[in-house]
Amino acid sequence: MMLTAVEPRRKGLVALYIDGEKAVDLDAEVYLKSGLKPGDELDDEQLRNLIAASDARRAEQKAMYLLGFRAHSEKELARKLSRTVPREAAEKVAARMAELGLVNDEEYARTLARELFARKHYAAGRVRMELMRRGIPPELAQEAVEEARTDPQEAIRELVERKYERYLGDEKGRRKTVAALQRLGYQWDDIRCVLNEFTASNEDE
Repeated sequence: MMLTAVEPRRKGLVALYIDGEKAVDLDAEVYLKSGLKPGDELDDEQLRNLIAASDARRAEQKAMYLLGFRAHSEKELARKLSRTVPREAAEKVAARMAELGLVNDEEYARTLARELFARKHYAAGRVRMELMRRGIPPELAQEAVEEARTDPQEAIRELVERKYERYLGDEKGRRKTVAALQRLGYQWDDIRCVLNEFTASNEDE
């Protein structure tokens, strides 16, 4: 095969034309380091190696960009990288980020669990589900939840005092409050117990 032309593309890429037809977009730096120039011959193995090196570099750049915004789990990072490069390259780079300590599933799970309990006021089941959605393995998600979990009735009590107490004067408002708390993952028995406390307190007044 002959490299017949190279054209610049956006986002740091170049297009390689082989035997007169466009073959592939490569990372520009990978191409420059290859030493290839129009008129050179290359075989299938050379082309595969160039593509693999380009995918790896693009994945690394994207990974650093994503991690600069917030922490990710290894699986979550690989999933996002796979939107840009093939899945195999995405998984290799995500694993490499974990080896370098730039991705740490345990630390990420603990930090996110604490945040979801404190800032989102999610119940334990909702927190566990969210961690797993972000790529945390089930066992690790459960460990993080157990470490960070709060008393569900106390959490409901705080939420009602802060946001929902004014709705408890009628049945419609009570149903609205129950629905909101259930969306956060709280169980009916805990919700009922706390709402009954507020109902009894209001009747006493």
